[in-house]
Formats: sequence, C-alpha cells, structure tokens
Amino acid sequence: MTRGWAALAALAVLLAPLPLHARDSLGVFDAWGAFRDPQVPRCYAIAQPDTVRDKRRYRPFASIGYWPRRGVRGQFHLRLSRPMAKNSQVTLGIGVRRFTLTGGGGDAWAAEKTMDAAIIAAMRSAREMTASATGADGRPIRDVYLLKGAATALDAAALGCAARR
Repeated sequence: MTRGWAALAALAVLLAPLPLHARDSLGVFDAWGAFRDPQVPRCYAIAQPDTVRDKRRYRPFASIGYWPRRGVRGQFHLRLSRPMAKNSQVTLGIGVRRFTLTGGGGDAWAAEKTMDAAIIAAMRSAREMTASATGADGRPIRDVYLLKGAATALDAAALGCAARR
C-alpha cells in the first residue's frame, strides 16, 4: 500500500505544472497512473522511471495517449531524463523486444501506429522496460520503468476516452 501512495505522490509531482482543474484521475495502479483531460479531450497512462542512470535534466516519463477527436489511440511518448546526442537512436527494450524510436532533444515516439500497438502489447506482458540512448554529453542514458500496473492504467485511459469520440 505504501508503494501505491508513493506512486501517487510521484505522479502528482510529475503532473504539477499542469493546471489542477484540467485533468481527472482515472486511477493509480502501482507505478502507473491514468488521467483524463476533458477540456481537450484526451486521456493518458503515465509513469516515471523507477531508476535513472546519472543525473536528470528533465522530468522523465513514459505515456500512452488517446485523443478521440484527432482519432489518436494508444500513442507512445517518452521523455528521457537528459537530452540525447544528435543522431542518437533511442532504443526501448521491453522483455525480449527492442524498438527503435524516433525523436530528438529529450523526446521520443514510436515511428508509426503499428509500432505503438506492438509497444503496448509488449508492455502488457513484461515486468519492465528500458529506454536507452547516448546523451548529448556522450554518456549513456538508461531510464528503467516498472510495468506493474501499466496494463490496468492503459485500459483505464482507453476507457476514459472511449465515450468521448
């Protein structure tokens, strides 16, 4: 139970810059939370990494978003803990699967919708995922996310926006 409260507090800190009235909590599930922003509308599942190698420059997170009015369902987004080197690849490891993401600066996404779907499927059956890249300073970036609760948060986010099309 303590870990659940710790996860809730961590998510609150992560989302602090967003206006409080702009989102509704759909639930916190272990290390993952699900939220709905009815004004946009959008829903998302989100988590902070359990471990970060080296010092953070950004507030890292992984999220899966749903924007019903835009027809976007299950879009993966990753904010790394530090900016990556130009031309650095971001590799997302989930269990035995490896995905090469696209992006720049400190952000990365799946290259296309089929990769989004494959990432989500892999997240549902693995224990952790690791985001790796080369930092702008030449040092490795390695952010590790626990996936316990991710499937439930994903389902909550998807259901939270299902009726808002």
